[in-house]
Amino acid sequence: MEPRLVRAFDRLIRRKGYPNRSEAIRDLVRDTLVREEWAVGKDETMATVNLVYDHHHGDVTEMLNSIEHAHLSMIVSTLHVHLDHHHCLEVIVLRGTPARIQALADRLISAKGVMHGKLSVATTGKTIV
Repeated sequence: MEPRLVRAFDRLIRRKGYPNRSEAIRDLVRDTLVREEWAVGKDETMATVNLVYDHHHGDVTEMLNSIEHAHLSMIVSTLHVHLDHHHCLEVIVLRGTPARIQALADRLISAKGVMHGKLSVATTGKTIV
């Protein structure tokens, strides 16, 4: 690698608290493997969906509950946090194939009344060494 690139990488790993380059490279490789697992899309995997919404807005709470109840086999767990008098954060842990997870996440995130939503992909760990 070019010395300039190595120096930039070393600054990054120090800022993130890695003890050495090997540990940082290990995490980069594993992240790439998880992205590949999602790209191939055949095996069961994991993800979380974060939703922020105003529970006073229309029927957003009922809509989200309806979508979630229709997909109970994919939902591992949910966490509901009251952010203030109006706003809630919901974190939903999902298990399934990437295509099914993405489709469910898209429905949840695009539900009317959801102010912000984000899918964070993960893995079951079975394909990661």
